[in-house]
Amino acid sequence: MRHPGIPTGVHVVCEGDGQVLLMRRAGTGFFDGLYSLPGGHVEPGESVRAAAIRELREETGLVVEEGDLAWLGVVHRLSDTNRIDFFFRAVRWEGKPAILEPGKCDRLGWHGREDLPRPMVGYVERALNQSVVPWMLELGWA
Repeated sequence: MRHPGIPTGVHVVCEGDGQVLLMRRAGTGFFDGLYSLPGGHVEPGESVRAAAIRELREETGLVVEEGDLAWLGVVHRLSDTNRIDFFFRAVRWEGKPAILEPGKCDRLGWHGREDLPRPMVGYVERALNQSVVPWMLELGWA
């Protein structure tokens, strides 16, 4: 029996001086108006790490090397469909963040973990609040 693929996403945490880089989604029809981490979908034939590097660069202009991505955890969630999202922390990166996809994001900035902006994408907020690494969350199933 052939099984349909599960949409796979990646998210990258860039953090410095207690501040995490967040963007507000806009214009996509998917979580518009909510804050989230830089990230996106894994393309066919692409590894999750390669997708994380590509998405961070495409959305913010920040450049990270594969060896500078630390795996944080994974979210398996029931949303509009069965989805899986991988979360990485960029240990170091080059560049200054900018909005490079204005059709998908209307705000980008650094926010304290104790003062996260609202509203946020729910599963991303849950992921940011995990204290033990690596972690795994299953959301929306029960």
